[in-house]
Amino acid sequence: MSHHIPSSKLNAIFKPSSIAVVGASTRPGTVGNDIFRNLLFNEFHGSVYPINPKANNVLGVHCYPDLLNVPGPVDLAVLIVPSAAILEVVDQAIAKQVQSLVVISAGFKEVGAKGAELEKRLQEKVRAAGIPLIGPNCLGVINTDPAVRMNAAFGRKMPGPGNLAFLSQSGALCTSVLDYAEERHMGFSKFISFGNKADVNEIDLLEYLANDPTTDVIAMYLEDISDGRRFIETVRKIFWETHKPMLCLKSGRTPEGAKAVSSHTGSLAGSDSVYDALLVQSGVQRVDTIAELFDSAALYCTQPLPRGGRVAIITNAGGPGIMATDSAVRFGLKLAELSPATQEKLKSSLPSTASLRNPIDVIGDARADRYRSAVRTVLEDENVDMGMVILTPQSMTDVEETAAVVPEAVQGIKKPVVCSFMGAKDVAPGVAILRQAGIPNYPFPEDAIRSLAAAERLVTLQEIPRREMHVFNDLDVEKAKSLIATALDGQDQRYLTQAECRPLLECYRLPLLRSEIAESADEAAQIAASFGTPVVMKVMSADVVHKFDAGGVLLNIQGAEEASAAYNKIVQNVTRAVPGAAIQGILIEEMARKGVEVILGASRDARFGPLMMFGLGGTLVEVLKDVSFRLAPMWKISAERMVRQIRSFQVLDGFRGSPPSDIGAIVDTLLRLSEMVCSHPEISELDINPLIVHAQGQGCSVADSRVMLRRP
Repeated sequence: MSHHIPSSKLNAIFKPSSIAVVGASTRPGTVGNDIFRNLLFNEFHGSVYPINPKANNVLGVHCYPDLLNVPGPVDLAVLIVPSAAILEVVDQAIAKQVQSLVVISAGFKEVGAKGAELEKRLQEKVRAAGIPLIGPNCLGVINTDPAVRMNAAFGRKMPGPGNLAFLSQSGALCTSVLDYAEERHMGFSKFISFGNKADVNEIDLLEYLANDPTTDVIAMYLEDISDGRRFIETVRKIFWETHKPMLCLKSGRTPEGAKAVSSHTGSLAGSDSVYDALLVQSGVQRVDTIAELFDSAALYCTQPLPRGGRVAIITNAGGPGIMATDSAVRFGLKLAELSPATQEKLKSSLPSTASLRNPIDVIGDARADRYRSAVRTVLEDENVDMGMVILTPQSMTDVEETAAVVPEAVQGIKKPVVCSFMGAKDVAPGVAILRQAGIPNYPFPEDAIRSLAAAERLVTLQEIPRREMHVFNDLDVEKAKSLIATALDGQDQRYLTQAECRPLLECYRLPLLRSEIAESADEAAQIAASFGTPVVMKVMSADVVHKFDAGGVLLNIQGAEEASAAYNKIVQNVTRAVPGAAIQGILIEEMARKGVEVILGASRDARFGPLMMFGLGGTLVEVLKDVSFRLAPMWKISAERMVRQIRSFQVLDGFRGSPPSDIGAIVDTLLRLSEMVCSHPEISELDINPLIVHAQGQGCSVADSRVMLRRP
């Protein structure tokens, strides 16, 4: 269970009435001087106390030798002292009854074992005292609220106010983000660098920002996540109760994701897959770059979310209109089909050479009045969910007048509208007008369309209609526990062959094919003859992971004679391919009916628990890597989306005359496997490859399976 800090306690950090800067410096250019200067000259609405035993004053403010000598109460102490002195200062803070701490100092777990031990002792002290701490090894915190105006960070400038909160695990990135945001004229409600998160972590901060009335959008840079389960539950609650959009730029990989594993699922499920699954299940949009993060944030901070994915494009140049159209299709949007009434209205206000179909080309000589009429008319169409206005600066174009009419034209229309006034210097005055009016502008159409598409995906996530967990009443969990205990008797780990998996899979009512084990060629002949149908024969050996590669699988064997010969051939192949392999027997299984091969799998992440995988199956799964992941347990809708997320879903949905596959059967099997791995922590890896999926309504069949058991 992770440590939880009530949001009310964080008010002492973000809304303090008094701040002490321990390590305030008289030397310009030092962190201690910069932070005190930022607090003082950005008009913090409270008392500020510099602490430095070697100075009489800092920037003209009387200095105190330590916290205990400060005459009044201290809500927040910002510590900028060598790491070796931190514990002593924290003891003073506890004695002074300081309400909260921000530790800027470095020299903790980021420098090695000795620093990690110091950080642990710091954590123990503040948690025992009940004092929330941000850091160590961070840039600081900023609250732009006019009632607070606190810049307790050592960035060069105080950002302007806004409704975007930004929190970051990296202090160095924060300085760049502040500079980038200023260039884009974007402000912040809160700006938080939380460093090593010895105490307050990203989940505590998200809970606080969820209830912050000045924050409408949350953006974050994370290198790891403290508690996957709590993160998912917290962010889901924020997402569905407040509808605040959340964006995440995630970097870094966990050591667990890099370890060698033997299953398909394990080899494909690096830590990045875990984070992808975690973020999408939480409702957080993952971005790849800082630019993409701010492109989306600019839209979310100023525009309503769309009600659908139909976009209308108004442009004064054909080429950019085509670029925007291509991007819309690539990012999953649809070009809105304008109603006949809208086209008639456009016809009366546009020249005969204009295009009345989407994208609407108002022609290169269009002035502000033509844009005003076209934008208003198009956005009033019920078939349009969102709008994009493109302007290329031509000799007759009045950039500033056109920029001024866009907000006029969209007034009262509750649909997102973005602009792409293309270029830089020539369009700069118009871009400034758009920004002032709350209309986001993007230098190129592709960036604008990508942000609209992200907004449409966000709405789709927020409007998930079926967030229920599917309850199965036909499972035999207790028998499965007994089977696992028996399999692991006296062992730390155990690989189960397909035949050994069968009783376990039967407990969860998975769609198994009829099968039996043969331990001799004569026995194989008898079993095959009794089946009376074509069979598959597979080697059963813990030493042979990839049976096909070792020649351990033969298909479409018919009758006793073929089965006897196949038995001997498999033994010969495997003995040659994997010398010394212990063969427990040959599995004889009825041939599955025709269908599409898919893979279902599970692995267990050391931090986040069971991770489910789905993709097209067969021998090429690790080459194609067309797979999707979700953390278990999962909702039914998550399993459905997991199936539809793969790039090759069209193969399952009916392709070139093939009937659609039974998607419901895949979803049911995924959810049963999810129940299995959640109920039995001993299952560390699991593959069903392939699962043969038959035509819609005809179910699916487990054709091969393997399970790795490990004691937790």
